[in-house]
Amino acid sequence: MSRAISKDGPVRALGAMSGTSLDGVDAAVLVTDGHDIVEFGPTAYRSYMADERSTIAAGFGQWQGAAVQAAAEVVERAHVALLDPMERFDIIGFHGQTLSHAPRQQGTLQVGDGAALAQRLGCPVVWDFRSADVELGGEGAPLAPFFHHACARFAGLTEPVAFLNLGGVGNLTWVDPSVARPQDAGALLAFDTGPANAPINDLMQSRLGMAFDEGGKLAAKGTVEKGALELFLAEPYFARIPPKSLDRNDFAEMVALVVELSDADAAATLTAMCAAGVAEAMQHCPSLPSRVLVTGGGRNNPVLMQMLAVSLDCPVMAIEEIGLDGDMLEAQAFAYLAVRVARGLATSCATTTGVRAAVGGGTVSLPDS
Repeated sequence: MSRAISKDGPVRALGAMSGTSLDGVDAAVLVTDGHDIVEFGPTAYRSYMADERSTIAAGFGQWQGAAVQAAAEVVERAHVALLDPMERFDIIGFHGQTLSHAPRQQGTLQVGDGAALAQRLGCPVVWDFRSADVELGGEGAPLAPFFHHACARFAGLTEPVAFLNLGGVGNLTWVDPSVARPQDAGALLAFDTGPANAPINDLMQSRLGMAFDEGGKLAAKGTVEKGALELFLAEPYFARIPPKSLDRNDFAEMVALVVELSDADAAATLTAMCAAGVAEAMQHCPSLPSRVLVTGGGRNNPVLMQMLAVSLDCPVMAIEEIGLDGDMLEAQAFAYLAVRVARGLATSCATTTGVRAAVGGGTVSLPDS
């Protein structure tokens, strides 16, 4: 372990995230001691090219084989290209790319070799964050809630609040910032709300050759098919008590529900499904949050944001309203978690993933000296 990490006090950590929406790789610097956020640093982004996106997508739902290896190579090259020009840091948190997630069956798979990345970048790398949680009976996701707790306290919030991340899959973190530690009783409840941008993005790609519905423009022209929405909400997942998590393709049948609709109606209906999943999720919160702070790409879709505002019983706003960066929050989260792993602190607990006991998940790989 680097000398800086072995000591107490704040260190500069770099987090890198490649999400299921397949837009690209985010990188963000965070100064933290693993408990409190001291400072937010520079950020960077590298988009995936169309062929890279296709290669990774071909690995979704796979656990081994040529498609998985090809996806891993793309992920590693993209991360090196983004991170190598950046200045050196004390530690890197490398999430990798989730290809398959079935915690109650095969487990969870994030591709990308953190040990190779440590050698290439000459810096300690923490990676494979989810496996230990799954091995102890947890869902392995979501993992950002401990960081959300730190963000709420950094922002000076005192009342319960919800962080809603709308990436490929939606996830919700209910936070009571008055509780000192994230693993303490009453501090957190977190779980996946349902599909978010992934089905919309897949629809746009398959029908129009576009990566996503920019600004919700297509959905804004359509009408929601209520029958399809009702069938969607009848899925058993919504009746499950959290914590709970999803694979990107767990709701692949959503596309079948809209296959006969026009492009605009299909986009509107899939967008409404995302909002409806969030509305169902709010019923599980220990108390009504003072507001819902939206992060991830979904916050840039005004149609989705309006649907959320109408269906939820509390204010809904982009996370920028409290001075945070909704594009980089997940990358910052893995910078924060990397420091916690390196210092032997927990990264998940029973109310975030359902794990039997609070656990610090992650492998630390050191470069050759």
